[in-house]
Amino acid sequence: MTTLNEASDTGQRVTGPWLDIDAVHEGDAADLIYQVQPDSLALSVWSPPYHVGKNYEAGQSVDDWEKLLRTVIAGHFRALKPGGFCAVNIADILCFPDPSMPRIQAETLSHRRLRVTREDVLAAIAEIGTTDRRKVAAHLGVSEQTVDRRLNGNNIRGGKYSTQTRVRTVAGMIEEMGLDAGLYMYDRRVWVKDPAWANSRWHTSSLRAIDEFEYIFVLWKPGITRVVRDRLTPEEWRRWGSRGVWDMPSVRANDDHEAKFPIELPTRLIRLLSCPGDVVLDPFAGSGTTLAAAALTGRLTMGFELDPKYVRAATRTLHQAMHGTVQDELPL
Repeated sequence: MTTLNEASDTGQRVTGPWLDIDAVHEGDAADLIYQVQPDSLALSVWSPPYHVGKNYEAGQSVDDWEKLLRTVIAGHFRALKPGGFCAVNIADILCFPDPSMPRIQAETLSHRRLRVTREDVLAAIAEIGTTDRRKVAAHLGVSEQTVDRRLNGNNIRGGKYSTQTRVRTVAGMIEEMGLDAGLYMYDRRVWVKDPAWANSRWHTSSLRAIDEFEYIFVLWKPGITRVVRDRLTPEEWRRWGSRGVWDMPSVRANDDHEAKFPIELPTRLIRLLSCPGDVVLDPFAGSGTTLAAAALTGRLTMGFELDPKYVRAATRTLHQAMHGTVQDELPL
């Protein structure tokens, strides 16, 4: 395999020979995407790092993360067939640290052990004629920290000295990266999964909604797209093929990777957006779920993975699927 070179005028990467089909290739997706034979992919289905603190994201800044996504999406314009698709499964960052955001979050009244209010503290200050926190606390029979919390509202996730967090949405970012690459937003779906939050399955201690859905953004490379209605049965079209919301449970055990998705997710996308014999890519192969779904539905496939441990896991999963011994079952 030759190394990559940067074209001096356009910045477009050029390489050869092309990467093998039905194989998992070790390396950075931002490099390997440019080693795919041009105009060869009918579809890519992938879930990138979400920048939410997983072990495999250690040391990665938000700028590094955005650059990785932008580079990989840009490389798809060259690798996809005209009329091909790039399907990205991703979620909003629900706890995005923002140093510029005020650190005051909220008064969580329902979780207070002490019923002392801000008004009580202000009344005590007026009664004893001092703002000395120690004296106010003694007067009310509470801690100095409680007085500070009531006056300043510094009930921050992770502690009063932590950076405040906010929600950062990703839809506009993916759309912009696609447009910059020459790819257009063709479709979007919502995957409703099992509800979860940091320490609770069913609720949070704030007014925020629980985490129970992710997005699938489908980018399109201009060209003739084959619309084959008999890819799915009429019942499948009715149940999920033409539906914008897909309801399916999360993976029950992330035993071989900490961020797996159910095999039904890539299976639906592969059956919907490609035909048997087409080449399907996963540039963040992980444990190989997308590769297995592609092989089990009669597609050719290719994966990229940076971590050698997951290269071995994905290769094993792919080989099992190709030989009919994979453990996961496809949805009916």
